Amino acid sequence: MPEQPARARLVDVAHAAGVSKATVSKVLNGRQDLSVRPETRRRVHEAAEALGYRPHSGARALAGASTHALALLVPSLANPTYVTIARGAYQRARELGYLSLLAEDFDGQEADESFNDLVREGRVDGLLIASARPGHPLLDTLDRSPVPHVFLNRSVPGSERNVTMDVARSSVTALDHLHGLGHDSVGHIAGPPGITPGEVRKEAFLRHAAELGLRAAPVASGDFTEDGGGSAARELLRGGAHPPVTALYTSSLAQAIGAMAAIRALGLRIPEDVSVIGNDDLPVAAHLHPPLTTVAMPLYELGTAAVDALVATIEGAPVGDVVVPTEPRLVLRGSTARPAEPGGTS
Repeated sequence: MPEQPARARLVDVAHAAGVSKATVSKVLNGRQDLSVRPETRRRVHEAAEALGYRPHSGARALAGASTHALALLVPSLANPTYVTIARGAYQRARELGYLSLLAEDFDGQEADESFNDLVREGRVDGLLIASARPGHPLLDTLDRSPVPHVFLNRSVPGSERNVTMDVARSSVTALDHLHGLGHDSVGHIAGPPGITPGEVRKEAFLRHAAELGLRAAPVASGDFTEDGGGSAARELLRGGAHPPVTALYTSSLAQAIGAMAAIRALGLRIPEDVSVIGNDDLPVAAHLHPPLTTVAMPLYELGTAAVDALVATIEGAPVGDVVVPTEPRLVLRGSTARPAEPGGTS
């Protein structure tokens, strides 16, 4: 059986016409907002015809005037928080007739050129961005692109496109619980510097600790991972400049898991020696030893609210910041208790 000739690709047309792939894509999809000379358009069409180029059906669907596709960019799928957010976004997008695409963006593997192409070529109707960090290259791309977008669980000052939760209230809820148990030296494991909502959570923790008159409220920063929580917990439990910490409040569930392991490695008990409360409530929290007390955040609702805001923007509604109205909720389990009396037991 004779070998079938290789199917012409977009890059082949671009090479034959002497232009970029982006230009070929826009010309062949009839984009009129592209500043291209008539002879260049003609050259692209002639090259495509000569090569027998036919767009892939999936790509053709994505390249239409309305793709009915949204892209969700998250920092890391290793963080279970974003799995729940993504599930809410996916379900809401599906209800509204949109396909939700997922891309991962983390240190060492930032959103690459292929994702920027997705933005520049208009192959999605809008972007849900949960990974915007100060100086992220995607922010420059968005400044040059008309694609509708919202920032999800992140705040970009002045964008008026931020969809967030009341993360400050989560710190108040956690501290009120621990203070009510009698803890007056509480450590906070914050997220990496410069990342919202971690910064907002830390500032609210320090502010409310001062309002409650705690003897000490030390803070240590770490990644939103088990290792980040473990290293920060060890730093806080060394003491030194502050009274011994009797409770820890973490910024993420993963940090709480790492902190609990570090506490045990130091020969301490949970909650007899150190109480632990984590931010975000996921099913695994109930199956830890002891079961982890958490502040449940409206993660699923955050995903749905972000899609609602983005679709409204796509349909021409004015942009504006959105805060999910559902307040954080304390989920009481076995990892928090009254602090031990000096020389006694809790």
